[in-house]
Amino acid sequence: MTAPLSLTTGGSLYDRIGPEALAELVSRFYDFVAREPLLTPIFPADLTLTAEKQLAFLSGFLGGPPLYHERFGHPRLRARHLPFPITPARAQAWLACMRAALDATPAISAADGQELFTALSRVAAHMVNTPAQAGAADA
Repeated sequence: MTAPLSLTTGGSLYDRIGPEALAELVSRFYDFVAREPLLTPIFPADLTLTAEKQLAFLSGFLGGPPLYHERFGHPRLRARHLPFPITPARAQAWLACMRAALDATPAISAADGQELFTALSRVAAHMVNTPAQAGAADA
């Protein structure tokens, strides 16, 4: 899940988005996460380090420098997320925050944003580790 992402021509998605726009996206994304009731229980109150890790991960994931690997080792995404109950509804809430952040980041083109969102949709589905419970709120 950490291979450089480039589904279209014109360089890596990282090259097309650029580090500044990616940093803007991550900042906006965590502004939305901090206000999402389904997500706040599984995130720390201070999202500073979480945002740094996300930016570092996305850098390498999109074909840029392998910042996450350099600072934290292999991402092991699923293993690192296993301690947190990630339900289908939480995965969808996470994606909704990303969609809102992409929409609020005009420096990222619609095509590049859609490419990123499609890739992250697959990642979000892979992170689900807790099934929805029938008749209960899917937290």
